[in-house]
Amino acid sequence: MTSLDHLRLSRSLRALLAGCDQPGTPGATIGVLRDGQLLAHESAGLASLELAVPIGPETCFRIASVSKQFTCAAILLLARQGRLAVADDLRAHLPELPDFGATVTLAHCMQNSSGLRDMLELMRLGGVDLAEPASAAQLLAAVGHQASLNFAPGSRFLYSNTGFMLLGQVVERASGEPLGGFLHRHFFAPAGMTRTRHTPSVTEPVAGLATGYLPLASGGFRRAQHGFPLGGEGGLVSCVQDLALWTAWLARHPWLDAALQAQAPFPDGSLNPYAHGVEVRPWRGLRTVSHGGLWPGFKTCFLRVPARQLAVVAITNHAGVDAHHLAHQALALALAGDVGLAPAPELPAGLDALAGRWVAEDGAVNLDFALASDGTPMVTQHGVPFALEAAPDGLLAARRAAIAFALEPCGDRLVLHADAGHRLRLHRAPAEVAPPTGLPGHYHCAELDTDWAALERDGALQVLVQGPIKHVGPWRLEPIAPDLLRLHAPGDAWQGWFDVTVRRNAEGEAMALVVHGARAKEQVFSRLG
Repeated sequence: MTSLDHLRLSRSLRALLAGCDQPGTPGATIGVLRDGQLLAHESAGLASLELAVPIGPETCFRIASVSKQFTCAAILLLARQGRLAVADDLRAHLPELPDFGATVTLAHCMQNSSGLRDMLELMRLGGVDLAEPASAAQLLAAVGHQASLNFAPGSRFLYSNTGFMLLGQVVERASGEPLGGFLHRHFFAPAGMTRTRHTPSVTEPVAGLATGYLPLASGGFRRAQHGFPLGGEGGLVSCVQDLALWTAWLARHPWLDAALQAQAPFPDGSLNPYAHGVEVRPWRGLRTVSHGGLWPGFKTCFLRVPARQLAVVAITNHAGVDAHHLAHQALALALAGDVGLAPAPELPAGLDALAGRWVAEDGAVNLDFALASDGTPMVTQHGVPFALEAAPDGLLAARRAAIAFALEPCGDRLVLHADAGHRLRLHRAPAEVAPPTGLPGHYHCAELDTDWAALERDGALQVLVQGPIKHVGPWRLEPIAPDLLRLHAPGDAWQGWFDVTVRRNAEGEAMALVVHGARAKEQVFSRLG
């Protein structure tokens, strides 16, 4: 690029950040690098509202799940050194783990195909929100109560922080040093990443670290809270400059870059889009390697196009800003005029007709479809809203990372294209649903060590939660379809829900509640007495 091209790109990035450049608001930063050079790096907004400190070139952020590729890099390096093998049984390194009923390997964990239920959802099902203090021992105890998996290892893709937390511990056992020390010695220091560090404690002071903020419905912002300790799943603090240096490090170590990008096939022959701590997906005719990061108040997108030696980093401390969308907008600007860039697919007409609530034929999936004020199609699933974008073949694919989700309109139905070739037919939920009969009572889930008391108050169904750490509730149960409900679980950063189906005996009596979260499936609460 010529210097004028750099100027054009810098101005275009500033325009993308215009919404973050308002007085008294948190903001974002974007960097574009190519052929080992940081072409442009622009920032807007405040790193600290309380201190009026602006976001600058060296401001650090919690990059959350972007940390996962570094944990995988550590495992791959240890394998290269002969200290472990990626095909090892996880329990060979962590023998204290329970028997999950199938062998989970290190590779399964790195590829998010382990079937391990996500520890964050396990904690929430027991009444502990991400904003509340918890210990590493409590997280491990939640995993230790599990006696089954979401699915057979290697058969499907489903994001699981549990696998990466455990991989971080494997690194420590195999190397004999803390995860942060291993990463610093083998990667951060040699790459010159002086602003990057592993922070197991969220209360640990970090120089130059931005504060994460949540927007308030009434206007303004509040500091985001997070109380869980951090491990191999998301413990890094970093910045645009250091992630640029990591990109250059990978270019000098092609064996590691290739290993991170290596994809494994599913039983149906399709490739798992999640390789080893990174996602490999097509975008407008180009192959991209990326990962997002989400932690209360922080969002990150680290996006690479290896064929163009191009990378984009977008990070925000404003929970209302879509870093994934920002990064892809910046990528389109950086590739302007590239003959290999296919036109962006256009949204089909008539999407307003899809608005409403949809339920899968087996009752295990339900979602709300709506159009945002700017016409962007939106889906809310398990209480989390996310945008859809036009994809090839007339599909509407999730714009967010780390989810296999695409909708295909088919007459009066929708077909959900999920992972590993799985398809689900959705139909409209009934307009009115009577509450399920015979639901009040006490239920217990051994895999969560948690009791639920379902009760009816003032004509509404509610649940009181008695978990191993605390008692919470009442949580509202909302009927969606016959014997299908949403259990609304309040949280600090978002108001989520769990899908609950009622399991009955031959006489029609409610004998169990089967609970599905986004990343923790089929937790069975059996009726007591």
